[in-house]
Formats: sequence, structure tokens, C-alpha cells
Amino acid sequence: MRKKIAAANWKMNLTIQEGEQLVNEIMNNHYQFADNHEVLIAVPFPYLSILKSKVELHNKFKLAAQNISDKEAGAYTGEVSATMLKSIDINFVIIGHSERREYFADTNEVVTAKINLAIANDIVPIFCCGESLEIREAGNQTDFVIHQLLNGVFHLEEADFLKVIIAYEPVWAIGTGKTAGKEQAQEMHAAIRSAIATRYNSQVANQISILYGGSVKADNAVDLFSAADVDGGLVGGASLKSEDFTAIINALP
Repeated sequence: MRKKIAAANWKMNLTIQEGEQLVNEIMNNHYQFADNHEVLIAVPFPYLSILKSKVELHNKFKLAAQNISDKEAGAYTGEVSATMLKSIDINFVIIGHSERREYFADTNEVVTAKINLAIANDIVPIFCCGESLEIREAGNQTDFVIHQLLNGVFHLEEADFLKVIIAYEPVWAIGTGKTAGKEQAQEMHAAIRSAIATRYNSQVANQISILYGGSVKADNAVDLFSAADVDGGLVGGASLKSEDFTAIINALP
């Protein structure tokens, strides 16, 4: 039974005081968790050590980083390495988010290097993939996303690939209020799972959690998560409001 995951991505938002308040509100809400449910909260680097003990008081909640360097160590001012994250017991990291690809030149090669370093340090990568509106309107979205998978994670041996979480995030739906409908989300998630089965096998494909990311909200989470191949969501803006994120967590099937 693959994991169903609600993952929050705070991005570059909230002061530590606001973050602590949000975590307290989220943790104080009531949840009906199944055995395969998991909640990840990806916070800015300065807050990782401060919030870890608060978040992980509940065994269903885990803290995640939003990025790592593609370098192991050295004279790279401002960078944070996988080794550094592991040294403070952070076991999840978002890699290849569309904002990193667009604004910070995270090419496929850079993303692959980050994936390799995460795996080498026993950190679970949340690998992001997804197409722009231009690519979707041209009808090339599936080929584009499969190409990202080929470049980003399909080089991994089976045992390492099984550690990966995939997040499909149509770029045209991130922060825009637009959302891929249930049918659109299911179509792409099924294509991703089929590509995994082709590269590895159907058993591996059925074990990998594939999240949808793109304006996931409290009022559309139940519908999105009911799709057969959608295993939860990578949530941006709605994760900054405790009431909304609680509803999204409780929408996990």
C-alpha cells in the first residue's frame, strides 16, 4: 500500500514567530490518519532546527527542506549541502521545483546532481516535474514530463528509486488559482506511473507515491485525491493557513 501524502511547501514566507504559530495550530487539530498517511512540512532553512521537535511530536508529521546544493561541500557561499541537512536529521527535501528551475537555473543536470546527493545521504527526494502552459497547449505535456523523469530520476537503481516521491506540478497552475481538473491530473499521473513501470516494473510503479501540486486547496483536495493515481498533494499557498491545510490533510483517501 503506497503512502498518501499531504506535503506543505511554505516557500519564502512567514517569520519564525508566524511559523511556530502555524505549526501549533496545525498540530492541535484533529486528524483521522490511516496507516499509510504522512504529512510533510517544507520550511525555510533557518527554521528547520527550531521547528523539528514541534512538528515531529506526532509520528505522522515530518519536516522537509525546500532545496539542497548540487555540490557536496566547499567554497559555495550561501549554499546548504545534503550532509548538513542529514546532520540535523532532516530526511526529506524538495528537488527540482519549477520555481528553482525557472528563477535559479536548476537545469536537468543540476537537479540530477541534487537527487544523487540526497540519495547518497539517505534523504528522501521529492522530485518535481511538470509542464508550462505553452507546452500543454501544444499537446506535448506527457513527452515533456517523461523527459524530466528520464533526466532526473530514471538513472537510479531500483532500490534507490523506491525512495523517491514524485510531485507532478503543472507550472501553469502554480500560484495562479488554476487547477488541473481531476481528469487532467489522473491522466498525467497515470502516464508517469506507466513510465515507471516501463523503466522498472509494475511492482515498483505501484509503490511510488505521486503527488499533485498546483493550486491544491481545501475545496478541491477531496476531488483531486480521489483520482486513482493521485497520492496526495504538494501544497503551496493553502499550506500557510492552518484551517485549509488541515482540511487538505483530512482529504487524504
